[in-house]
Amino acid sequence: MSQAAIRFSAMVLALFLPLLAGAQTYQKMDEIVAIVDEGVILRSELESTMDSVLRQIQQRGERQPPPQVLEEQVLERLIMNQVQVQRAEQTGIRVTDQEVDRSLADVARQNQLTLIELRQAIEADGLDFNEFREDVRNQLLTSKLTQRIVESMDQVTDTEVDMLLDSETFGSDEYHLSQIAIQLSPSATPAELREAEQRITEIRQQIVDGMDFAEAAVNFSDSPDALDGGEVGWRNLNTMPRQLADRIRDMEAGEISEPMLGNGSLMLVKVNERRPRGDIIIDEFQVRHIMVQPSELVSPDDARRLIEDLHARIQDGAEFAALAREFSDDERTANIGGLMDWFPEGAYGQTFQAVCHSLEPGQVSQPFQTGDGWHLVMLEGERQADRTEEALRAEARDLIVQQRSDEEIDRVLRQMRDEAYVEILL
Repeated sequence: MSQAAIRFSAMVLALFLPLLAGAQTYQKMDEIVAIVDEGVILRSELESTMDSVLRQIQQRGERQPPPQVLEEQVLERLIMNQVQVQRAEQTGIRVTDQEVDRSLADVARQNQLTLIELRQAIEADGLDFNEFREDVRNQLLTSKLTQRIVESMDQVTDTEVDMLLDSETFGSDEYHLSQIAIQLSPSATPAELREAEQRITEIRQQIVDGMDFAEAAVNFSDSPDALDGGEVGWRNLNTMPRQLADRIRDMEAGEISEPMLGNGSLMLVKVNERRPRGDIIIDEFQVRHIMVQPSELVSPDDARRLIEDLHARIQDGAEFAALAREFSDDERTANIGGLMDWFPEGAYGQTFQAVCHSLEPGQVSQPFQTGDGWHLVMLEGERQADRTEEALRAEARDLIVQQRSDEEIDRVLRQMRDEAYVEILL
C-alpha cells in the first residue's frame, strides 16, 4: 500500500475518536439542512458534528470561531463526505461487516476499551451504536475511494527517483507546517483576485497582532484542514510545488510566510518546527529460530509444552539447528536449521525485537509467545548497518507518490464537488 493510502487509512480512525467525547442527541424534530444528490444532511447531524468539532477546538486551547463560520465549515465537510460516500457506492466500492468490526476494534483499543465497553460508552453519551457503526462504514468507504484514486496514478519510475535524488533540495530539512488557504475560482476576475489578496493580507495582520495561527485557520481558511487548525504535518521541500518550496526553504520555526499563490489558492504558511535529516543507522540481527504453532492436531497447551521441552533439551546440550530442522513449523527456515539471516529490528514485531535485543551472541531465549505461536530464538550476531541510501531511495519514491497523490486527490475531490447537485437550505 502506498504511503498516501496509509495516511488516509490512519485518518479514518482519527475521525471516529471525537465521537466518544459525549455528543448529545437532539429531541426536537429534524429538518433537512442540505440536499446532496440523492442524499440529505439533517439538522441533528450538523449540530452533533459541530459539538464534536467544538470539543476538539477547546481541547487544543483555541478560541471558538463565530457560530456561522463554524456551521459553514462543518456543513461543507459533511457535504464533501456525502459526495464521496455516494461516489464510492456508485463505482462499486463496498465495505464488509468484517472490515467495520476490525475498525471498531481499533477504535476500542485506542481508547483502552473492549468492544462491549465501547458500545456502552457510545450509548451512555446518547448516541445510537448502529448509527455510529454506519459512520464507521462511511469513513471506510471514503478511505477506499481515496485509495483507488491513488492507485489509478502511473507508477513512479527509477529515472524519476534518480532525478529527485540528484536534486539540490532532496535530503534537506523537514518542516512541520500549518496553512491558511483562500480558495480562488478558476474564473476569478481581477477584482475578485484583489479582494482575496486583501483578505489574506488582513488575516496575516491579525496573526501578527496576536491571533493564534490555528485559531485563524479555523475562522478563515477554506482548506479541508481548517477545522484541524490548518495543520499539514511534516513535509519535505520535495513534496511541495517548486514556488512554495523556494519560499519556505529559508523560513525558521515560528515564522509565517507572506501571502503566496499555490494549488489554486492564496496561502499563508507557518513553520511550526524544523528538523535536520540525519544518517539512518539501524540494528540488524542474525538468529536461529524455532516456532511451534497450535493447530487442529496441536492444542495451545501442547504447543507450549513442546517448546518448553525443546528449550530444556537445548539447555542440556542438544543442537539448536538440529531441533529446528525436526520440530520447527517455520517453513522458511526449518530446513536450514532455523537460520534467519540478517534482518532489521522491528521486521518481525516488537515482541520478537525485544527478545533479540535482550540476548548475547550464542544465548538462547526463554520460550515466548506471539500471535503466530510459541518461539525460541538463539542470537547468532548483531550489527549496525548504514541504510541511508536504501532509505533515501524509498523516501524519494514515496515523496513522488505523495506529491502526485495530494494533487490528484485534491483535483478529483474538487471535480466531484463541482459535479454534485448541492442545495443548502439554511
